[in-house]
This record gives sequence, structure tokens and C-alpha cells, in this order.
Amino acid sequence: MKKLLSVIALTLLLPFAAQAKFEQGKHYEVISEQKTAKPEVKEYFSFYCGGCNAFEPVAQSIAKKLPEGTEFKKVHVDFIRAASPELQNALARAYVVAKSQGKGDQIASAIFNQIHRNRAPFSNENEIRSLVLIHDIDADTYDKAMKSFSVRGAVNQMKKEQDELSEKRILTGVPMLVVNGKYKINNAALDSRNYEKEMQELIDFLLKKDA
Repeated sequence: MKKLLSVIALTLLLPFAAQAKFEQGKHYEVISEQKTAKPEVKEYFSFYCGGCNAFEPVAQSIAKKLPEGTEFKKVHVDFIRAASPELQNALARAYVVAKSQGKGDQIASAIFNQIHRNRAPFSNENEIRSLVLIHDIDADTYDKAMKSFSVRGAVNQMKKEQDELSEKRILTGVPMLVVNGKYKINNAALDSRNYEKEMQELIDFLLKKDA
């Protein structure tokens, strides 16, 4: 009986422990009064960002552990001056196309590796195309999708979000994670020795705040 009561007490105390662990103004900031219609975690990133490259395995791991019905979204930014805006736009479109084919993580990892591990950045759209096609995406499907209204619209929306958040001084660097369009996570406040676990706990905590 005592053991059962201890388990019940621990279960009741867990939400309060998380609340005490994570503080507004330290671990996260409120950037909007409104939350998104559906639960989501959104990562603002650049393929040319070394920190984003290091964070990518964590991002993919976190995405797989999100509660059912919560979507992990990636928004590519183009303010890192390692390539032209046009080439960065092409990379963002290539990622969107790959995600639509169920290969978003695979292509994101391949692009990061090409730029950071192989140190062979892309010089034109054909080089991006070649990399994507060797990962079993149909050439005709890729070519049509890259020019499609839906893919261009998705990337234009990324640019719009980037500009709006930059103007408000919310987006000042990447990677940046935002939960439910309302909470911006402060990466620097997390314990580097237990980073992924603490990040997952913070995301879970923020997802439940307005549930």
C-alpha cells in the first residue's frame, strides 16, 4: 500500500518538478500571445550553419519522440552569407521536395554532410539536384516539384517568417526552436552534458503548458 501511495505521489509531483526546473526568461521566452492551431515544434536553421549541422541529429531524434499529433517543422533561413540567396532558396526547395517524398531527414543529412563534412559546398542547382537524385527520388518528380507553386509557396512562407521574426529581433541566430508558435527556447540555458534529454523535457513541458 505504501509503495502504491509513493507511486501516486511521484506521478502527481512530476509536472510540478518540470515547472520548477524550467523558468520563463531563462529557459524559454514567450514571443506571442497566440499559439498555433495544432501543436508543433519549429526549427529555424540554415544548411550553412555549423551549429545547425551539429544539432541535426538531435533535431531528428526529438522529432521522432514528439507526442502523436505534434509536427516537427524546419524553416530554412537565408541570412548566412555563405551562398547566394538564390542558391539557398534552391536548397530550401530541395528539402521541401524531399520531405514531400518522405525523405526529408535523409536529404537534410546529405546536404549538411556535403557542406560541412565533405567541405564541398554547392555552386549551382544542378549539383543540388545530383545529390538529391542519388537518394532514390525520381528525377521527373523532383524537377516538376522544384518548379511547382506549392513548393515555391512553402519556401516563400519560410522567407516571410524569417523576415518577420528578424524584424522583431526574435530570430537573431540559428538553430532556433519555437514551440506552438509561442515559446522560443533558449539553447544556451540547457545543460550541455545532458543536452538532448533536457531539450526533450523542455519541449514536452512547453507543449503541455497550453494543452
